[in-house]
Amino acid sequence: MKKILLTSVCRPMGPQYGDATSVGYELLHGQVTRAQGLFSPRSVINYFSLDYIAHNLDTPAVVLQYPSEKELVRELRNGYDYVGLSFVLSTFHRVKRMVALIRKHSPNSKIIIGGYGTVMSDEEIRPYGDFICREEGVAFIRRVLGEPVKPMPYGHPLVTNGLKVFSVPIGNNGMIFGGLGCPNGCDFCCTSHFFKRKHIKLLPEGDDIFALIQRYREKDPDIKFTVLDEDFLLNQKRARRLLELVRSSDQAPPSLFVFSSIRALSQYDIRELLEMGISGVWIGYEGTRSGYAKQKGREPRALFKEFRDYGINILASMVIGFDYQTPQIIREELNGLLELVPTFTQFLIYGPTPGTPFYTRIQQEGKMLPQYRDDRDHYYRRCTGFYGVVKHPSLSSRELESLQEECFQTDFKVLGPSIVRAVENWFLGYQKLIHDKSAILKKRAETYKQDIINALPVFLPAKLMGPTRQAREYAHRLYQQIVGNMQIGSFEHKLKSFGAVAMACWTALCLKMDWFQHPRLTRMTYRFGCINDA
Repeated sequence: MKKILLTSVCRPMGPQYGDATSVGYELLHGQVTRAQGLFSPRSVINYFSLDYIAHNLDTPAVVLQYPSEKELVRELRNGYDYVGLSFVLSTFHRVKRMVALIRKHSPNSKIIIGGYGTVMSDEEIRPYGDFICREEGVAFIRRVLGEPVKPMPYGHPLVTNGLKVFSVPIGNNGMIFGGLGCPNGCDFCCTSHFFKRKHIKLLPEGDDIFALIQRYREKDPDIKFTVLDEDFLLNQKRARRLLELVRSSDQAPPSLFVFSSIRALSQYDIRELLEMGISGVWIGYEGTRSGYAKQKGREPRALFKEFRDYGINILASMVIGFDYQTPQIIREELNGLLELVPTFTQFLIYGPTPGTPFYTRIQQEGKMLPQYRDDRDHYYRRCTGFYGVVKHPSLSSRELESLQEECFQTDFKVLGPSIVRAVENWFLGYQKLIHDKSAILKKRAETYKQDIINALPVFLPAKLMGPTRQAREYAHRLYQQIVGNMQIGSFEHKLKSFGAVAMACWTALCLKMDWFQHPRLTRMTYRFGCINDA
């Protein structure tokens, strides 16, 4: 019987190990709250696609998440007919090393290369793989293995992703793989153009999503969710069917963090979003003059304020490096964004990725900087959104990178820790909904209340160790308002607050000393008859 091994790139990762800035295991800590230090929520992002693919094969499979090279070699000695590697451009140098290990320790294995890193040319990547996957992975690998291709929707594994604050686990997110690709087609977006601006619906109907939510809730009634779908709310038919099913349920709305756009969000009333379960949204704010179609719709100021008032957290992603931007314009756009008080902010440098219209234009105009044009390996390592790699009309690469760091630092200093902002939003939403006539929205208010109570211990570290006096004083005032309004007070709560200070200090020490910053190997087996078979 055939066997297949699917693996992520090997650890350890990070700049100290030859990787670029922001390359690591965590999206939030590496690319969003990177300036927030000990206040940064921590969550290891696994290569979820590998478990999704393995779940939907007939062939026995093993999935490794972040093995060391020694652990990879040990696994290879079990003998595999196929080994699949998933990667992005900035980790291509790691794939080269892993392929060498596979060919040395498992020479009879056929190698499958997949992931968004495969946007590079055949000439560059073909020497490292027998098969190159540049499409939806389940169907591709089933064909490679000689298995019949099944229609969608595929089976959906129950995959959870933990979150920590001050090194303490605070709960799990159930991962919902809603779809691949995006029709918006922003000129810099690899994920949209990788699938030729098509949206592949892994969960095509609202019924599919609701049934999956129920499966997760049977195992953990308090679980929250992250929906992996580039513009989840753009498909009104699917979203409104989900809304209908949530309304007909006697449960509280699920807590869904989704990726969406202003254009998609503008199709719904705030109450519809709340009843559906939308609790957090990642929005591409980009730039005020960037002119992308997805930005059309409601005026951002009104949308952000309404979402805050009703307790929906916003992660706003801003791009710097557009041709029209100067240092003054970037700072003006930053200040305008911060006035909207997003819960989280991401700042990326406008960069070209192979396969995107922006990359094609840069190539045609000869605007790639010489050090990246002449050294492809150097370019791929820096293809992260944290390096200026093209000639800008008025800004050098160093100036762009300095302005990016300034944006992250200013966000933290002006608005304080994101974890405090999140609690403030829940408090605003609780006050707005607790007396609402809608039974389902009252349940939403009760969810906010429980989240607030669970999060209250973060305030003592925020009051003692916040980035500025302004941020510390604000955390104190907000804490007083919450405790007074909700009449919260107990010895247990105070004890947890002191414990949070101790854990915050421990987290700061671990960051400074680089202790416990790397995940351990996660190994899952599928169809081997083992206890951890999925």
